[in-house]
Formats: sequence, C-alpha cells, structure tokens
Amino acid sequence: MPSPPPLAALPLDSGAAFALGDYLPILIFLGIALALSALFTLFPMAVSRITGTHRPNTEKLSEYESGFPAFTTPRSPFNVRFYLVAILFLIFDLEVAFLFPWAVVVFDLGWEAWIAMMIFLGILTIGFLYEWKKGALDWE
Repeated sequence: MPSPPPLAALPLDSGAAFALGDYLPILIFLGIALALSALFTLFPMAVSRITGTHRPNTEKLSEYESGFPAFTTPRSPFNVRFYLVAILFLIFDLEVAFLFPWAVVVFDLGWEAWIAMMIFLGILTIGFLYEWKKGALDWE
C-alpha cells in the first residue's frame, strides 16, 4: 500500500483545502453594510446631540403612533381595534405575498394551480366580507 502524499504536495484547489477567498465578497458586503449603517444612523444622531439642544417637553414626549400613553402600567386596557387592524393587515399582506410568485409561474403550473389560488382568494374574500359585516373596518 503506497503512503499518502505529503500535505505540501496537495493542490490548493483540491476541495480538501478551506477556501477563505470564497467568503471574501460576503465579508466585504457585511463590512460595507456596517459602515453605511454607522454613517447614516450613528453619525447624524451624534452630530445632532452635539450641535442641538436637548429640551424635552410634554408635546415632544406625547404618543403619536399607538394612541395610548407609552409609559403607563403594562396591564392598562386599550382599544382592541389596534389588534384588529394588525390582523387584517397581516391577512391581506400574506395574500399579496402568495399571489405574486403564483402569478409568475401560473402558466407553467396548469389549471390545478389556478383553481387552488381561486379557492384561496375565495376564502380570503369570505373572511373580508365577514370582517366588513361585523364592523371591524369601521373606525369611530
């Protein structure tokens, strides 16, 4: 039985060697992403903190997105319509997420895929009509 060749005799591209060069584009991309995120987020915040004045008042600290105070007890009740809007957004956002890839390959998949998508859209339409009838879309 012949002895194996020494390690120096193995070619570098034999597959046994770990090729760090294959990961170089990914490392460059990550480096550029980190540099840009630091440049466009941390740098402006630091400059505004250094050059600006920090004078918080009640208007600046008031809530503007959710509609209820952010610094109260976590068990305080709030309107359930926030949940309804979020759920409706997720339902119809997922509908679009499934619809686009299907539309790209519908002619390759045949009639079965078209019928399946029509059933899917029918179920979502029934759900939408149910939500509409129950008044979940009415904001008072």
